[in-house]
Amino acid sequence: MSIKITFPGNKKVDAHINGFTIHTDQPLTGGGDGTAPSPFEHFLASLGTCAGIYIKGFCDSRGLSTEGIEIEQKIEYDQARQRIGRVILDIQVPPDFPEKYRGSLINTANLCAVKKYLQDPFEIETYTTEKELIMQN
Repeated sequence: MSIKITFPGNKKVDAHINGFTIHTDQPLTGGGDGTAPSPFEHFLASLGTCAGIYIKGFCDSRGLSTEGIEIEQKIEYDQARQRIGRVILDIQVPPDFPEKYRGSLINTANLCAVKKYLQDPFEIETYTTEKELIMQN
C-alpha cells in the first residue's frame, strides 16, 4: 500500500489513498486556514471511527439498528507528561437497545484495529530519496 502526501498551500497537507483525498490543515491559531481537521485530529478520530465500524458490523449481524447509537470520544490530557493521557470511548445507546448486548458492544469496540496497533505499535522508518524529474518535450 502506498499513500502519497502533497502540499496544496499554506499549512494544508493532503493524503491521497485508494482514490480518496484526506485533507488536513492547521487551525488559524497555528498559522493555518482552519479548513480541515489537523493530522493529529484525524489520527484521534480514527480510534472512534474504527470502533464505530466494528459496532456497525456487530449490530448488522444481529439485525440491530444503529439508529440512536453514538460514540462520544473524550480526550483527557496528562498535564505532567504534556500529552494525551487517556482516550475514553463512551458508546451511547438508546433506552430500547437490548441490555444483553451492551457489554458485547464494548468488547466489539475493543477489537478495533487502530487500538490494537497503538497497543503494539509498528516501526516507522523515515528517509529521503531524490525524486526523478520527468522531462517534457
